[in-house]
Amino acid sequence: MTTTNARAVLFDETGGPEVLRTAEVPLAPTGPGEVRLRIDAIGLNRAEALFRAGAYYYPPALPGSRLGYEAAGVVEETGPGVTGLAPGDPVMTGPGIEMSAQGVYADRVVLPAGAVVRRPSATDAVTGAAVWLAYTTAYGGLLETGGLRAGDHVVITAASSGVGIAALQTAARVGAVPVAVTRTAAKREALLAAGAAHVLVSEEDKDVPGAVRELTGGGGAELIFDSVGGPGLTELASAAVTAGTVVLYGWLSGEPTTVPPNWPLTVHGYANQHLAASPGMLRRANRFLDTGLRDGTLAPVIGEVLHGLDRMPDAHRLMESNAHIGKIVVTVDH
Repeated sequence: MTTTNARAVLFDETGGPEVLRTAEVPLAPTGPGEVRLRIDAIGLNRAEALFRAGAYYYPPALPGSRLGYEAAGVVEETGPGVTGLAPGDPVMTGPGIEMSAQGVYADRVVLPAGAVVRRPSATDAVTGAAVWLAYTTAYGGLLETGGLRAGDHVVITAASSGVGIAALQTAARVGAVPVAVTRTAAKREALLAAGAAHVLVSEEDKDVPGAVRELTGGGGAELIFDSVGGPGLTELASAAVTAGTVVLYGWLSGEPTTVPPNWPLTVHGYANQHLAASPGMLRRANRFLDTGLRDGTLAPVIGEVLHGLDRMPDAHRLMESNAHIGKIVVTVDH
């Protein structure tokens, strides 16, 4: 099948969700080491909102920048030299995507084969679009970087986010004790259903570190998994056990992060590029994800599904409202 064009979501200037537009764009031929995918569903994450707003760690290429990391669909064509993937295979996007040129907000994309991961046949496209980035971030941050073990307590901030839910389930899967932190009580029951052993509501539990110490018999948590950063990290880190670990994987506060002064304490910054660059770590993460999807211990919470690429501005508005739990997914019409 020869396909020369695709529909994609683009933006010509940085700003709010209103800058997003849908247009027809040329679809490059499938070259050596590449695959062409039909995209059936797209998962949203905060990085894309930051990228659209010009606040991400690398800038968009304007005008006509693409965006999007997470999608699921089917292989339509493979280029020369591609092994392990064939037309008709269900897949999801994985590591190494550069959004300006390769963003997956589209009905078809051509990507390097290394940026594509097989999707278990029983995992539908909506679920698949919500999985790879969130769960490998949780795996890499908690297990590979944080050294989380069975019986450890782990404090997970922004617990109702896609990565937050993935972290709750990942921690529970290895026998750790996940302690979710959320802003309002409205999400308490959903977080317990998603795998949290305890839920702390920051509007009610003003002293979150004190509540953690109470839950742990006075000792504190072995691991803090934080996406907020900023000056509040100093107080949050006081919830850690002596010689505990903090893994900071995000910067939602937007303010400078202060290194906690309570020692001994190990503080790591985590970015998923580190996992993607390590063949061993990537292999382990993909295996953990594949087996978890197959046995049902890893199951993303889908906050809302919107239909059609033209709904992407609405999807971004919903994401930035913080009213949802889990992942927002946009399905693609063909």
